[in-house]
Amino acid sequence: MTDEQPHLPDLRAADADRERVAERLRDAVAEGRLDMEEFGERLEATYKARTYGELEPITRDLPEAGAKVSMVKPSAAAEGEIDWPSRIGGEATSTGGFAFWSGFNRKGGWTIGSRFTAFAMWGGGEIDLREARFADRDVEIRCFTIMGGLQVTVPPELDVQVKGFGIMGGFDDKATGVGTPGSPRVVVKGFALMGGVGVERKLPRAERLRIKEERRREKLERREERRAAHFERAEEHRLRHEERHQLHMRRREERD
Repeated sequence: MTDEQPHLPDLRAADADRERVAERLRDAVAEGRLDMEEFGERLEATYKARTYGELEPITRDLPEAGAKVSMVKPSAAAEGEIDWPSRIGGEATSTGGFAFWSGFNRKGGWTIGSRFTAFAMWGGGEIDLREARFADRDVEIRCFTIMGGLQVTVPPELDVQVKGFGIMGGFDDKATGVGTPGSPRVVVKGFALMGGVGVERKLPRAERLRIKEERRREKLERREERRAAHFERAEEHRLRHEERHQLHMRRREERD
């Protein structure tokens, strides 16, 4: 006779274990990873679970608590990865933007020069690099604003460094970080005087729509799976009821 320990999936779960899983589900809802319907279903399964084996699948597709999911894609072979060599090189279509009591924007398939200077006074400007080409691999964007605003938007795969500062204003950095291999290097510098400059990473519109469509399709598939499971349970119930009825009829015939 051996003293083997039971496998982890067979161990009984405690109330504290179930509560930890429930907390991860609440975090997933707050982060937008689960909708309220999915949350309700998983929470119900959590409090019904009796073993670790029943708890583990509930959060299998969720990141660990506190884990940060990088928006930078890990390899050039990843789906939707930017082909950087095809977007570097060529003549710049714009090297600057100016706004005085007005606004400007640079977005879409434009080509940014190796040095781009933006100025906004009592106005605003938008510099969107998500679909842009780059005349050079090293790009410097200089942003200056006086009682105005400038917004720089970059794709998640871009290598970005922000060095600006604010004087009675703000120079917000939500983008500094390395990019995927072959990415251009973009440095954003300058100052904001009683104004604001914002630099942030965003997915291109087409990518956002693709992800939204994937989530919609997954939700429909889960709904169909639940509907099929419901019909299957209903059919099993009908068959059991029919078997019991037939058994009852046979016994009655035997008595008669």
